[in-house]
Amino acid sequence: MIDFTLTDNDKKVLDSIRAEALVCRNYARHYDENEHEFPPDELPEAKDFPPMMSLFGGRTKDDTGLGVISMMVAGAQSWGDYSVRMRRGRGGLGNAALRAAGTPEQQQKWGGLTLAMAITEPGCGSDPSRVQMTAVLDPTTDEWVLNGEKIFVTTGCRAEGVIVWATLDRSAGRAGIKSFLVEKGAPGFIVAHKEKKLGIRADDTAAYVFKDCRIPRGNLLGGKEEIPKESSGGFAGVMKTFNMTRPAVAAIGLGISQAALDFTREQLQAAGVVFDYAPGAASQSALAQRFFELEALQEAAMLTVMRAAWLSDTAKPNNLESSICKAKGGAAVREITQGCIELLGPMGASREHLLEKWFRDVRITDIYEGTGQIQRLIIARQILDYGRTELK
Repeated sequence: MIDFTLTDNDKKVLDSIRAEALVCRNYARHYDENEHEFPPDELPEAKDFPPMMSLFGGRTKDDTGLGVISMMVAGAQSWGDYSVRMRRGRGGLGNAALRAAGTPEQQQKWGGLTLAMAITEPGCGSDPSRVQMTAVLDPTTDEWVLNGEKIFVTTGCRAEGVIVWATLDRSAGRAGIKSFLVEKGAPGFIVAHKEKKLGIRADDTAAYVFKDCRIPRGNLLGGKEEIPKESSGGFAGVMKTFNMTRPAVAAIGLGISQAALDFTREQLQAAGVVFDYAPGAASQSALAQRFFELEALQEAAMLTVMRAAWLSDTAKPNNLESSICKAKGGAAVREITQGCIELLGPMGASREHLLEKWFRDVRITDIYEGTGQIQRLIIARQILDYGRTELK
């Protein structure tokens, strides 16, 4: 039986995280409108908050149940503000890739770095199996030579290194794709520019160019150089990264939509709207009824995230569930934040409040780590037992 009931300590953890998140919210508007600036890695007002792991009562990252709690923490952090919060502390999407595909030695060597993850290319977005970037082994120097471009790399400017996907043999399709770690400063590795975006403006997003970029032979994650005969091969291994990051992306978006719901409830109550959960829908005002619908959508989406995280905690396959929560969460946060704007009218669209910013910020949660359309393809393939050629 799955039980997501919070313990008293869990509640204390979330309360502490939210208190710290409110500090970040104070900076949200400034860095949204001044995206050329970089927020500090440590906000001065947050120095008195205890380290996050100290709140878990001695748990480690390998303990069962920590995955579910980490999803709750991700939501609580982004409840303050997504992009400013993402600038604080260490680690990035590439660290999840390192944990998923790296050897124990590689994880020990590079685990302390802040790592970005570079998949998307100018001609390859939601279908990572079409990666065109190449990796060729130079036996004379025992180095990999990388050539290609990557775009929309999250935390690409501040990252100390990047996990990059490249193909050893384009004719091998997905089986030829491997992941490599490239540290900043590697010859031929160029950070071309910082992207300007609709939302999450304080979170730096970069474009990379790799021109005869040379990295040591041991920088191939997992260390397996051969191209397997199976259709998925090494690609299946690197795709495990998404089973870890997709629930987190959904949780982050749902933290933002929860902030939108909380703000909307406060404003509607101040305007005299009564929220009574006892009567049926027919007995509610139109405003209250619509608000309850948005709350139900929020809770349903969060439960899908908890389910995917619970499966991971118990060492059970969660590929399907990760796509379900990503698709559900990405769609839900858009409807919830847009619904809150509609409920508040001009106040919702005003830049005097953060609601319109949250509406822009959540849009990314349905795009990166695989778009909603891609997630629905994955879900359909697994439920219907169709192959790639039968449903695309």
